[in-house]
Amino acid sequence: MTPSPCSVEFLYRIRSVQLLNLRSTCSSSTGDALHSLRTNLVDPNNVLQSWDPTLVNPCTWFHVTCSNENSVIRVDLGNAALSGQLVPELGQLRNLQYLEIYSNNISGTIPVELGNLRNLVSLDLYLNDLTGGIPDTLGNFVRLRFLDLSNNNLSGEVPSTGSFSLFTPISFANNPQLCGPGTSRPCQGSPPFSPPPPYNPPTPISSQAEEDPEVHLGQLKRFSLRELQVATDGFSNKNILGRGGFGKVYKGRLADGSLVAVKRLKEERTPGGELQFQTEVEMISMAVHRNLLRLRGFCMTPTERLLVYPFMANGSVASCLRERPPSQPPLDWLTRRRIAVGAARGLSYLHDHCDPKIIHRDVKAANILLDEEFEAIVGDFGLAKLMDYKDTHVTTAVRGTIGHIAPEYLSTGKSSEKTDVFGYGIMLLELITGQRAFDLARLANDEDVMLLDWVKGLLNEKKLEMLVDPDLLSNYIEAEVESLIQVALLCTQSSPTDRPKMSEVVRMLEGDGLAERWEEWQKVEVVRHEFEMAPHRNSEWVIDSTDNLRAVELSGPR
Repeated sequence: MTPSPCSVEFLYRIRSVQLLNLRSTCSSSTGDALHSLRTNLVDPNNVLQSWDPTLVNPCTWFHVTCSNENSVIRVDLGNAALSGQLVPELGQLRNLQYLEIYSNNISGTIPVELGNLRNLVSLDLYLNDLTGGIPDTLGNFVRLRFLDLSNNNLSGEVPSTGSFSLFTPISFANNPQLCGPGTSRPCQGSPPFSPPPPYNPPTPISSQAEEDPEVHLGQLKRFSLRELQVATDGFSNKNILGRGGFGKVYKGRLADGSLVAVKRLKEERTPGGELQFQTEVEMISMAVHRNLLRLRGFCMTPTERLLVYPFMANGSVASCLRERPPSQPPLDWLTRRRIAVGAARGLSYLHDHCDPKIIHRDVKAANILLDEEFEAIVGDFGLAKLMDYKDTHVTTAVRGTIGHIAPEYLSTGKSSEKTDVFGYGIMLLELITGQRAFDLARLANDEDVMLLDWVKGLLNEKKLEMLVDPDLLSNYIEAEVESLIQVALLCTQSSPTDRPKMSEVVRMLEGDGLAERWEEWQKVEVVRHEFEMAPHRNSEWVIDSTDNLRAVELSGPR
């Protein structure tokens, strides 16, 4: 007897068929491998709570990304406070491209089975407590573009086989017991070694016509101009997502239906620049981090330079703060706090984990993008270097946006990671206040046009509540606002040497060291203030809006 469509038995059979179909699209060994990893990790913050072994498909789990064919291609567990050990079962994730488990407390050895991951593009195990040797099997990686095993307790000799020669010393740095190429010391009884060979960029395909079939450079796709013209409706004005110093950005839809953002660079054509352009594009593509915008591909013709990125559904922080439609709710405080941390992590990665390091030079709310989950994604990084490839670190023109530019960059044209720190501090103030970094409209109220000066003025008048974006409707945590303001003021000090590094900013945002750094800064400012105001001992402390910061009476983190 056929069960009724309304019966429990009928529904059970339908559910069973659905589960079987789903299981066929995603090997059960994949889910088992990830579950094995979870059971071997200590997870104090429950970041792996969604890794439920009763769910057939791990593609529904947080921190796991799958392809359209339901193959696991990314595992992102960086900065998650995890401890425990890696497991050999990870070698079963045969389609995995990115394994990111940096900045945790993972111990034990690196499983030799990781050598089975022939599709791996990035392996980042930076800053853990891994011991033992580096398995020879890691030399089997044929597609690997980024490797970081630094800041662990690895020992023995760096293998000299396979792809190990492709990576720079930063990949193995700060492993005191490690020896051989890529480290600071030769192995005992071994002849002196030579440093790793320099990066040799591929030969440009300059002889190809614009309509040639796509060319893949590692994971980076070379698009034809025609393909991007079709995707953007001929670079139609109706598809413009934004304009900036580097050019216009267009929304596009590729032939496979995926949405992309196409950046059409504006620059003067220079003979012989194709090789350098392609080299710099490849270097940008090697910066892989969950808080960095992934470069999907590029197009290079005699008349055009275009970069292709994934489309960010929620736009930029700037657009969400100031250009959102009435139907869209404002960014809540928790989201703003998470954006601050995510952007800091992305910039810290550019400064400390890219070789050579990447200086953004235009950090602002408009360049912090938001994905579907409102996670901060730093965009436009590397473009300053890309556009100035014929120059040195002193550029022919200062690139940046008024209100965000660090004073030393404006006066000398020399940029450094501390230039980005200043821009990040201004971006924090944008998050807190919802205002623009430079706004002539403030003149109508006899206020400073520069956001930093405006904030300092209100702090001097002890009007902290007037700083906070009215869109928050008082739904914020005052202690957290004070903490972010403290970080912003430390980041925007006039002297670049006084500003923290972005890695220090990340730690302060996570509650480590801000109180001490703030107290130390206040002591210095008190001494300086007393020296300068000696005849006026009873005067109220002020904030100098043009030179050095004065102590601000914020209570600090609670």
